[in-house]
Amino acid sequence: MRQKNSALMQSIKQYAEAYFLKNRTWPSLGQISTHLKIGKTTAYRYLHTMHDNGMIFYDGDQGVRTDLADKVRCDTCMVAVLGDVSCGLPKYADENIESYMELPRQLLGEGTFFLLRASGDSMIGADINDGDLVVIKQQNTAQDGDVVVALMEDEATLKTLFWDRTQKCARLHPENPKYQDIFVKDVLIQGIAVKVLKNVKHAH
Repeated sequence: MRQKNSALMQSIKQYAEAYFLKNRTWPSLGQISTHLKIGKTTAYRYLHTMHDNGMIFYDGDQGVRTDLADKVRCDTCMVAVLGDVSCGLPKYADENIESYMELPRQLLGEGTFFLLRASGDSMIGADINDGDLVVIKQQNTAQDGDVVVALMEDEATLKTLFWDRTQKCARLHPENPKYQDIFVKDVLIQGIAVKVLKNVKHAH
């Protein structure tokens, strides 16, 4: 038997878990085949190999699942951690997920969320400090004054958004007077900040 591609196996697992977190059900063999652009026979063989080596659980009746289901309770949701906001954020590709964090549903409300780690001091005026985890609600629209994840070319940044009607562009405002506003016409809003998770600093 030909050796299985470990990267493809990891992609299958990541897609299955991401699908479960969004839909609270597991993807079918056909959905895995379509998403990964592989034949159903290939997907079937990979799933059995992954079951045999303990990566997933798979049988013909219950389909595919992982131990992620055992970690998720109805009053919580698993939120993907996508890394530092200053490092760029290529449109939520599965391979950019560093880990998952379980958060109370009551804390977040409805919607799809992800976590970014703030990098730098440009948003300290909004009490977002270097190393804080920022909860982002995924959406492509925002209002004046919203703290947004904005994608410019291949770089993402966390800033306060204002629409400049005169210049017909977005003004991305750092909450730190030592930085200048960024004016950009071609900007993609990836989400708005709704919560900040931080460690409490203790005096020494």
